[in-house]
Amino acid sequence: MLFWILVAVLTAVVGAVLLHPLLRGAKEAGDRRSGEAEVYRDQLRELDRDLAGGLISAEEAGYARAEIGRRLIAASKEEASEARSSQRGSYRLSQAFIVVMLPVVGLCLYLANGEPGLPSQPLEARLEKPGNDLAISIVKIEQHLARNPDDGKGWEVLAPIYFKTNRIGDAELAYRNVIRLLGPNAARLGDLGEVLVVKADGIVTADARSVLQQSRALDDANPRTLYYLALALEQEGKAADAKAAFEALAKQSPPDAPWLAAVDQHIVKNGGKPVASANVNAPGNPTAEDVAAANSLNSGDRQQMIRGMVDSLDAKLKEDPKNFEGWMRLIRSYVVLNDRDRAVDALKRGLTAFPADGGEGQQLLALAKELGLPTEVTQQ
Repeated sequence: MLFWILVAVLTAVVGAVLLHPLLRGAKEAGDRRSGEAEVYRDQLRELDRDLAGGLISAEEAGYARAEIGRRLIAASKEEASEARSSQRGSYRLSQAFIVVMLPVVGLCLYLANGEPGLPSQPLEARLEKPGNDLAISIVKIEQHLARNPDDGKGWEVLAPIYFKTNRIGDAELAYRNVIRLLGPNAARLGDLGEVLVVKADGIVTADARSVLQQSRALDDANPRTLYYLALALEQEGKAADAKAAFEALAKQSPPDAPWLAAVDQHIVKNGGKPVASANVNAPGNPTAEDVAAANSLNSGDRQQMIRGMVDSLDAKLKEDPKNFEGWMRLIRSYVVLNDRDRAVDALKRGLTAFPADGGEGQQLLALAKELGLPTEVTQQ
């Protein structure tokens, strides 16, 4: 019952706020016409005083009185007309809509889309049982860490959640707290390094590189660390060193590794050839015969062949959208072909198959930042 009383009060307040300018407008229009008529009446009285004092002749007074009288009659007619229209016209219609239709429409929408029978859920109760509500779970962990700021395990739980929900600054702070409280290891330093790269829109900054080098010192086979360090060389313009680093990563990776498609693209970008063992069975990837055929063509024919292979990959992804490596390849390929519109479209479709709150979706967004594509896109 209290809920419906509050709804009624709020509806009345909103209606009064909306009605106020309409009522004020009608009153102001009437006051304006009434004041104009009073001015003409004052002019008639002043004219009589001037005539009595001999300031003007009777003939001049007659002409002036006729003109003032004409204006007074016109003003009086307009005043009466506006009064009638305000009673029967648009003001009445607007008032009726606000008073009657607006609450009815609002109530119907609420009954159709709301849940009037749902019991109240205070924040404290929701924090006790957050269920699948990620936002409430985050608040609960944050409250726990506010009371226990030295709980390294709590920060370790919260850090990847921040990263997946694109709260990059908070993720950086959380990972630094994890390393400070629990100590550094290759995985934690790698996580922090990746956050720093994403924070810099895909640029491997000096800070990120330092963290990643510490991670490599603890584990020299971590593919994520090696990838970002190779990317740092590429961004510094050291094409030969970057190619060698990417080729080394490709050779030590399993044939079905999901990052090989992106690695091959960087190898080609830095003047090399795709590693033949790089996931040759993945849908849409070129076969060894395709690579050999492309190398034997002239520049124009090679470009046409590449375009055909990209279109073929696009078609296969429409049939099998769960090919993550294919989406990474397709987005990068469209950028290489200078077709940014289709690259953005591929990013949207890729995020539909792999939402941004998942690990693969985060990799798609990281790739988009690296390539200079807008990341604020709507999933299709």
